[in-house]
Amino acid sequence: MPGSSKKELGEVLIAILKDKSDFAILQDQGWYRIPVKNKPRRWPPRWLAFYQPKAFGEDAYRVRYYGEVDNIQVAKRCELFPDEIPNPKSEQEYFRVTLKDLSERFFPIISTRPRRLVFIPTTWRKFSSAEYLNDLFDDSPLEDDLWEQLSFLDIDAERQWLVYLKQRSYYLDFALFCKNGYIDIETDGDSWHSSKEQIPKDNQRDNDLTAVGWRVLRFNSRQINEQLTSNCLRSIEQTINHLGGISSEGLVPRKFFYTPEGFVQQLSLFEKSENEFMVEDPDSIDID
Repeated sequence: MPGSSKKELGEVLIAILKDKSDFAILQDQGWYRIPVKNKPRRWPPRWLAFYQPKAFGEDAYRVRYYGEVDNIQVAKRCELFPDEIPNPKSEQEYFRVTLKDLSERFFPIISTRPRRLVFIPTTWRKFSSAEYLNDLFDDSPLEDDLWEQLSFLDIDAERQWLVYLKQRSYYLDFALFCKNGYIDIETDGDSWHSSKEQIPKDNQRDNDLTAVGWRVLRFNSRQINEQLTSNCLRSIEQTINHLGGISSEGLVPRKFFYTPEGFVQQLSLFEKSENEFMVEDPDSIDID
């Protein structure tokens, strides 16, 4: 694997293998398709890696295979699948992404919770070092700073968690699942979220989430950069405790406490909680 510390747009794109038939095409013919109408951010990528969803059974919810992009062409579906019966999608255009080869990571990148996704643009540095799917996201330095602290404190959070409400879709910067509720943590860049156009959208979003039981915590750039421990993390741990502690699969909910030496957490026991729950994202967009 080549190493690079320089962040470049289009370095790595994590894409979904919808089912095993798509994987067979990738293995046997060396190409993957992406609808032109759903072109991802940071296009084109230098590398493609593939997330395996529920259809892969025991090998689901992980990124195992990847390859360097060799060529990208635009083709209609009827050209990609000449033996397919004509249908409304036959004339739809796709990027036909051909790989130089298909490699397998020594250790797969695991999603700690079942989830559906479509694309994650990321860097080669993050892809090379990632252990979990949440390590791949590359949306903002503010999110990365908070994620580093949450990981250090072993606070089980999901990044860019998709929630559907009232025919709207919301991506949460961080989603925490507690025994008695949910927490949405947002890191707001000052220039974007302080605009007159964005403020009412944020208010609508917060109201929609609050109406179905989410607790929304918002932190701006100054709070993340200057008050991460004294303000942000203390607010997060207080909300976690108020909601009965973090609820992870197979574990008793964990609470967090602030001491002069820093944060400490209640030790977990490996036993099932009666109020344990799992939330799985629905499909987001049609990639077929």
